[in-house]
Amino acid sequence: MRLSLAKHVAAGGLLFLLTGLPARADYVVLRSGARLNVTGYELLGDRYRLHVQGGVAEVPISDIVAIEPEEIFEPSTEPLTEKTPFQKLIHDSATRYNLDPNLIHSVISIESNFNPKAVSPKNARGLMQLMPRTAQLMGVKDAFDPGQNIDGGSHYLSDLLKKYGNNLNLALAAYNAGPDSVDRYGRRVPPYLETMKYVQRIAKTYAKLKADAAGALDSPMGLSLPQN
Repeated sequence: MRLSLAKHVAAGGLLFLLTGLPARADYVVLRSGARLNVTGYELLGDRYRLHVQGGVAEVPISDIVAIEPEEIFEPSTEPLTEKTPFQKLIHDSATRYNLDPNLIHSVISIESNFNPKAVSPKNARGLMQLMPRTAQLMGVKDAFDPGQNIDGGSHYLSDLLKKYGNNLNLALAAYNAGPDSVDRYGRRVPPYLETMKYVQRIAKTYAKLKADAAGALDSPMGLSLPQN
C-alpha cells in the first residue's frame, strides 16, 4: 500500500517540515500498513523524525511497526559473455519476448544481484524479484527456479513495454511500483523516491551495457533519464 506524504499527514497526524535529504535509504512500515521510503531517521523522545523526499515527517513511535533496510546492489556493467551468470537463460528469454538481453541483464543486476534465492521485504522473489501475484499471472510455478523466473520477469517486462508504447521509463516504473501507480499519475513515473531511483539506476546500467556492446554512447531507446 502506497500513500502520498500529504495523505500520511492527513491520516496519521505527521508533522511536515521542509529540509534536505540524507543519503541512506530504508523503509518505515506504519501501523496503517503503509510503507514510507526514507533516507534517514532520528529518534526524538517519543517520536521519529523521518527524512523523506522533499522534507521530513515526524511520527509517534507507536505508529511505526518496523524499519527495514532497503537492499541496494551495485549494478554489474560487465558486458554479456559466456561467463555471465544465467547467460543462456537471459538470451533465450530475450529472443522469446523480443527484448534486448542487456535490458534483462540490467534488471536482474539491480533487482537481485544475480541471487536466484533473493527475497525482498515485500516478498518479491528470485532473480527478477517477482511478486507472487505477478509470478502466478506469468505462469511461474517456482520463482526460485532461474529459468522460470527469468522467463516470467522477461514476459512481464515485455508486456509492460507494449502497454506503455515501448517507453522504457514507464515500463520500468510499472515493474517496480505496479501499472496502477503509473496510470494513477497520468502515465508518468510515480513520484516515489524508490521508483525514481530504480528507473534511473536501471536506465544508466542499461545505457552502459549497450554502449559497451555497440561502441555507442546513446541512451537506452533514446530516453532521457528521470530527474529526482
